[in-house]
Amino acid sequence: MDLTSRGAAVRTKVTGCVYTSNDSPPSQPIPFHHEGGRVPRYPNYLFFFCETPPAEGGETPLCYSPLIYEKMKEKYPQFVERLEQHGVRYSRVLPNGDDQTSAIGRGWQSTFHTLDRKEAEERCKEFETEFEWLDSGCLRTTTKILPAVKVDERTGKKIWWNTIIGAYYGSLDERNRERSKMVTYGDGKEIELEYLETCKRILEENKVTFKWEKGDVLLIDNKQVKNMGRNP
Repeated sequence: MDLTSRGAAVRTKVTGCVYTSNDSPPSQPIPFHHEGGRVPRYPNYLFFFCETPPAEGGETPLCYSPLIYEKMKEKYPQFVERLEQHGVRYSRVLPNGDDQTSAIGRGWQSTFHTLDRKEAEERCKEFETEFEWLDSGCLRTTTKILPAVKVDERTGKKIWWNTIIGAYYGSLDERNRERSKMVTYGDGKEIELEYLETCKRILEENKVTFKWEKGDVLLIDNKQVKNMGRNP
């Protein structure tokens, strides 16, 4: 599976299906997410490898997604029900060329593997994504309605599949500043700040963090586990 067209991170291909996790500066946090959570096809499992341990920071926090669903359902049942019924939509401005200063700096050219605008538009249509070309040459995209909650067919458990926290708190750079427009309910209405703040807190309270050592290999179930990518 080609990860370069899935997600906003600027990555370097190492070999085959092996990529760097994110080429943005260490100061850039990478919020909790399921890899490929905004596209139809996503990997079932992920391998992480540490070649050079960071001097400080750089951890890859993990969170058990069914637990987050249960805690949010207990705290705000009506909010979770609305997410399950209406889904969510994500909006993002893709730069004109990769921007390695941003954790979401993958340009539209490398996202869609083309320098041709028409081909990029066709890829957007393929994923039923709305698009708008900006005067700067950047591309604004808005996804179709996507599920905020999924059921893992292997376990029957519901999964907190969305990346509403990452989109609202983490997907910010010079092109993407209006948080309320970065993620909405499927009907286009803003998600209430109270729910977002509580969800962010619950993720923080239930994360598991460890220190990377040289040669470490981590295997995670992408359906069950959210990864934070990297602590700053």
